[in-house]
Amino acid sequence: MTYGAGPFATDYPGHAFVFFSPPHLIALGVLFILYFCLWYFRAWFKSSQIDFRTRWIIASLLLLQELSLSIWRLSMGTWSAGESLPLHLCGLAIVLGAFLMINRSQLLYELVYFWGLGGAIQALLTPDIGQYGYPHYRFFQFFVSHGTLIFASLYMTWIGGLRPTHKSIWKVFGFTNIYLVIMAGFNSLVDGNYLFICHKPVNGSIMDAMGPWPWYILVLEGVAVVSFYIYYAPFAIKDIAATMRNRNNI
Repeated sequence: MTYGAGPFATDYPGHAFVFFSPPHLIALGVLFILYFCLWYFRAWFKSSQIDFRTRWIIASLLLLQELSLSIWRLSMGTWSAGESLPLHLCGLAIVLGAFLMINRSQLLYELVYFWGLGGAIQALLTPDIGQYGYPHYRFFQFFVSHGTLIFASLYMTWIGGLRPTHKSIWKVFGFTNIYLVIMAGFNSLVDGNYLFICHKPVNGSIMDAMGPWPWYILVLEGVAVVSFYIYYAPFAIKDIAATMRNRNNI
């Protein structure tokens, strides 16, 4: 069933999303500016009152945009347990990110940091939103959700004072694989494709270069470990530099 052709419609002919089109590049540019401003004004955000308000705003935005997506799908008659629950890594990280902003849990931070950066960055570069290009609601919701998830990870790193350790990499990798097994069973129950472990995204992604099913899943495992190390690298370099300084001082 389709509902018109407006910015909230399920049928949106002539406005399919195009990778690295002007709307895509502008959205990425806006997010980059926001992240730069977060880093540049990080001392201002560390004020207790500003920090408290900002964390609640981010948490609310993460949950409200996810709620709005479910409401939209329900109103359009497209909601289903196999496709509409926040059970992809980014969707789960969005929900966990909201709780992270409130309770500052180290475990939640590690999951949101690695899942959020690893999943959301790839998602922003190769969005899986099909015909819903600019200015459809899904275009804005997609970039707000994934962009805010990265913002939350960076906020708790630069302002919240949290950071991953080397053990965090394998802890999150272990949780990821446990979750993968759970989702494999859940997918079979609801005819879903959460984590894209049943088939690749239909609109193209980096997975297209990883071989056929099920081998691309094993490749994704390797990519996950490499990406985790890449996102941990700044902290490893900082630790090495600090160790060298201490040795020189001695």
